[in-house]
Amino acid sequence: MARRRKRKSRRRQEGRRILEMVPQYSIESGEDKPVTAARKFIHDKGITPPALLLVRRNEHTTDRYFWAEKGLFGAQYVEENHFLFPSLRASEDGTSKFSLTSSLR
Repeated sequence: MARRRKRKSRRRQEGRRILEMVPQYSIESGEDKPVTAARKFIHDKGITPPALLLVRRNEHTTDRYFWAEKGLFGAQYVEENHFLFPSLRASEDGTSKFSLTSSLR
């Protein structure tokens, strides 16, 4: 039997493209839960929104979070609903405001 390919949402693809332009930070969760580790990292480093946090839970799993003015959100939710976030609208205009990508550990 032929296996059907999974349909890719255009809205989610657009959101993923926009999130690629936001600064990214890679961290390890350590003993904390991933969300707690992300919140502590944001507080300690004084990160301003928008930012994408890649929290490595273990060697196989990495959780993605988006730091916005409204709070911390799962990256998948933001990809699907990027139009709800005003900080991402500035990057849609084609400006390279968020083109810098940094990785801190």
